[in-house]
Amino acid sequence: MLTFDAHLQLALDLVGVFAFALSGGLVAVKKRLDLFGVLVLSGAAALGGGVIRDVLIGALPPVGISDWRLLTCALVAGLVTFLYHPGVERISRFVRVLDAAGLAVFAVGGSLKALGAGMDPLTSVFVGGITAVGGGIIRDVLAGQVPEVLRREMYALPALLGAILIVTAHHYDQVNPFTIWGCVGLVFAMRMVAVVLDVHAPKPLRTGDLT
Repeated sequence: MLTFDAHLQLALDLVGVFAFALSGGLVAVKKRLDLFGVLVLSGAAALGGGVIRDVLIGALPPVGISDWRLLTCALVAGLVTFLYHPGVERISRFVRVLDAAGLAVFAVGGSLKALGAGMDPLTSVFVGGITAVGGGIIRDVLAGQVPEVLRREMYALPALLGAILIVTAHHYDQVNPFTIWGCVGLVFAMRMVAVVLDVHAPKPLRTGDLT
């Protein structure tokens, strides 16, 4: 099975961690948390999904708490948000682009890592999805709000689709640069379309609509 080049994998991870950490820091700032709270939510958003992934597949200690480069990246993003949050808020749309890129990379990369650890296809799909959205869920729970993945534009569905496609490619021995980057690009595109067009997953009818 093909794996990412180590340097490229690290670069992509750092971009995703930084973007997710910025989003976590912004949530903390809006909740008027102190510096420690901002750093905690930044770290949770950036590293939480990867920690859950590694625990599930038995890759211990999790890279999210053992790789100083990822920890430093999350810390720096948290400090940037705390010190310059008005400026960060002004580029929030760009942060959402980076967030979509991180979602795509983590969904596909998480599934590949699970497959590489000998997990079965179904488990690998769920591990990919959890890698992509887990940090955001932890962030929102700590912030005392309903996780955005459950109420915002389509978020988990593109991640799961990307995970399914890369696991299917692995099943047919078709994991190669084309399929890897194709899955990443598809997840990214679906997420951005959902953001631009405000596309949501189906919701239940309101109580008034049932009468």
